[in-house]
This record gives sequence, C-alpha cells and structure tokens, in this order.
Amino acid sequence: MPESRERHGGRTIRLAVAIVPPVSAKPAGDPVVFMEGGPGGDAFGAIPFLIDSGVNRDRQLIVMSQRGALHSRPSLACPEIDRFNADAVGLRYDAPSTGRLLVRAAKECRDRLTAGGIELSAYNTTENAADFADLRRALGIGWWNVYGYSYGSDLALTFLRLHPQGIRSVTIDSVTPPQIVSLPWTWDSAREGIDAVFAACEAQPRCKNRYPDLPRTLTEQVRRLEAHPLTVTVPPPGGGTPVKVVLDGGALVNLLVADGAAVPAVDVPAALDELAHGNPERLARAQAAGATPNIGEIAHGLTQSVACAEWVPGYSESDLLKAGRRAFPGWPDTVLAQAPQLLFEHDVCRAWNVPDRTAVQRVATYSDVPTLIISGTFDAKTGASWGRYTGRTLSRSTAVRIPGIGHFVVPQSPCAQRVLASFLTHPTAPPDTGCVARLAPKPFTITPEPETA
Repeated sequence: MPESRERHGGRTIRLAVAIVPPVSAKPAGDPVVFMEGGPGGDAFGAIPFLIDSGVNRDRQLIVMSQRGALHSRPSLACPEIDRFNADAVGLRYDAPSTGRLLVRAAKECRDRLTAGGIELSAYNTTENAADFADLRRALGIGWWNVYGYSYGSDLALTFLRLHPQGIRSVTIDSVTPPQIVSLPWTWDSAREGIDAVFAACEAQPRCKNRYPDLPRTLTEQVRRLEAHPLTVTVPPPGGGTPVKVVLDGGALVNLLVADGAAVPAVDVPAALDELAHGNPERLARAQAAGATPNIGEIAHGLTQSVACAEWVPGYSESDLLKAGRRAFPGWPDTVLAQAPQLLFEHDVCRAWNVPDRTAVQRVATYSDVPTLIISGTFDAKTGASWGRYTGRTLSRSTAVRIPGIGHFVVPQSPCAQRVLASFLTHPTAPPDTGCVARLAPKPFTITPEPETA
C-alpha cells in the first residue's frame, strides 16, 4: 500500500493478511473481513476468538493487520511506552511526574519513528479505510461482510461512508461512533458501564444485601485512595515475583474501566467491599498484571496518530474535566482531569504533533446497508447507549444490547454469536434476537462479611 495516498510516488508499506478457511463444506461466497480495535491492536491475536465464535463457520474470514500494527511493516510499536506502562504500576496514576515520564516516552518513540522516515500523519482512519478497499480489489472479492469492534467500529463506519462498494453487510461491536468519539466522551461511557454493573448487583438480592450502596462505596474509595494512596507488594495474577504497585483514585477507576481485562465485572462489588475493609489485594494484583511489558504487541504509534488527530482536537482539558464532573460529581479533580485509559493525552498529543483531522473524520455515516449493532451493557469503554445513537443514521440497522457483557461482545456471548450468524445468513431480514430476552447477568461473587472487632 502507499504510505500516503495524498503524496503520489511516495514510499510504500506492507500489510499482513491472514485468510481463514470456512468450516462448512458448502460456504457462502461472501467472506467476512475483520477490523481490529485499539487503534493499534494486534488483529491476528483476535483470530482464535473469532474462530471460537463461529465467524468462519459458513464463510471465509479475512483478517488484515492495520497499517503500523504488529505484523505490518513498518510497525509503529513503541517499546518506550511499553516500558513506561510496566513501570507505571508503581507510580501515582495521575501525578504530574507520571505524566512527564509518559510524555518523554512518547517523544522518544516519535523521534525514533520519524528519524526512520515514517510519516506519522499518514497513519489515520481515512488511509486505514482505503487500505481495506484496496484489499477487496486485490483479492478480487465482489461482496463481503464487514465486522469491526471498538476502534474497528469507528474504522468500519468510516469505511462504509467512504468505500461503500461491495459491502453486503456491516456488524459493529462495542461501538465507537466517529462523529462523537473524544476524550470527554470516555467519561460518559465509564459512567454508563459502571452504573450498569451496580444496577445488576442491585437486581440480585444476595448481591444487594451483601454490597449495599455501591455508588457511595466507590466514591468513598476513589476519594480515600486519591488522598492517601496505598503502596502494596503483591504477585501478579499468574504468579511470579511480587510487584510493588500503587493504588490511587485514578488507578482504581482505570481498573474498573479496563472492563474485565483487569477485574471481571462479577468481582467488582466484592473487590470494592474488600478495599473498603482494608484488603486491597484483589485490586492490587489486577494492577500488578501490567508490570510485565508486552513489548511491541500494541502499536502505540498508531494509537497516538489516530487519537491525536481524530479524538483529542476540539475539546480542551477544561472540557474533559467538566465531563468528568458531570459523570462523577464529588470525585477529585485530579482523577477527573484524565480520560479513562487515555492518560495525559493532551500532553502526549502536543509531543506527538500530528495535524488535526477532525473535519474529515468526525463525521456521521449515513447508509442503508444492513447493519448489526452489538453492545454489552457492562461496557465501560464504549457505553451501550452509543449503539442506538449510531443506528439513527443507519436506516437498515438493528441494535442489540447483551446484558452482563463488557467490551468485545461476540467472543463472550453465545447469544450474540447466534444473532450474528442469523444476520450474516439474511442481512436484509430482521436477525433472530430471541435469545437476548432470556439473558441476565451472571451472579456476582459473594464473599463472607468481614469480622468486626
């Protein structure tokens, strides 16, 4: 592919493509093409989850490593940021000194990549979408079905807007709407996902009785940890050498928004109760999981090139803080000044220094291509309500909410897998969503009440 389609005759890049054969002996002729999240995630790493979900049951599955991601050349990996992330488990999450270390790591990565001739501004969603359009033509595919999750939904919607030719259907999972995604938006999603977990606990009598008033407990613990951070030495979740971790208010919130990757939703009430009673080990061990750097697995260069050009511009640090205060009134400003999962992003973007692309990217997609929108009610990264919001401009869309599931729904939910299979078979007909009404969140973990002195 050309690195920049705006610069004719410039350098080219290489993107890795995997083609997974269908299971069926009589497959349909229209394959599924998958768009990974992140931005910067490893698309090939998702292949086992997609196979286990039956995505290739009746169709060929095509997976392309996006420009700059692992397996493509050049890779926009930032081992400097990977090492910072590993060290950060032992630092105050939202301290200015932590921010300076992150900015320094980002600048070192940027300087190294640009010294190698990489044009960081070319690693954006518009070019990414054009890569997939060229891939369809290169493979000689007449019609295909697009499936994107998280940032991949942002990419899929952009692809549908700019390159609608040959698209039989679109499925977006854990929706990031390109017209609305921004740093303030992250607080709305965090509030929605966390509230949904607490409401589900309230709906289960054992959980409600054992863990009353979880919103108040969370606010108290965020305030307490922010004022008096805990330093704990614990082994990582998989065992091994104990790691020193720091738990402050921002770290606690980030663990909850990490959406099951750190603390499974069913354990959240128990973890908060344990913390309130002086036992931070469950949360500390989850924090310690980040102490082992996965060097190069996430292409942070792609993350920052997209985020700094498309998500951050147009909203000030004050706007971000106001959004945090609306979502979680009473929380410390030091916590609310940082977007969940996008720490010190305004500072990082000043160092990353790519041009603002919001005028061409922060745009809604209008389409009558059949679209399935799947959201999980526990998703604190991309709140479930954004699915229906996105569907307002997609005239032939069906929005499905899966109770009790967080981010990246289909691999976690057999029901969502059945809905997707039904949709892919007949995208112009209403998908079979009968299983959804029978779903309920799993029972929450109930721990013994602590003994009183």
